[in-house]
Amino acid sequence: MTPRLILLLAAVLGALGVALGAFGAHAFKAHLEATQRLDTFETAVRYQFYHTLALLAVGILRLVRPELTNLGTVAWLFVGGIVIFSGSLYLLCLTGITKLGAITPIGGVLLIAGWVLLAVAALKLA
Repeated sequence: MTPRLILLLAAVLGALGVALGAFGAHAFKAHLEATQRLDTFETAVRYQFYHTLALLAVGILRLVRPELTNLGTVAWLFVGGIVIFSGSLYLLCLTGITKLGAITPIGGVLLIAGWVLLAVAALKLA
């Protein structure tokens, strides 16, 4: 993944995080409280933001150190993890389909794999 695409995805995911956080705090708050899913929604937003910031850092590092080609894979793992982890929690909160919670750990594994691969890239830094 190119640095430009990584930074673009970070920007889009950051904007979506703000929008979804605002949506959950205002327009959808009553529903989330009634279904006791407010904490779950907040977890989804929080993890999206943590990993969007990590993605931003990966994009910048990729610009500075283009020889660290596995950073593209790190970026894909973070994006996939955000989509599956946070996305499944958002859908669970909005639809009430509890079976969606079964795929959430897959997103978590992708996020962990991204951090591990980022550590491998850090070991290659001089």
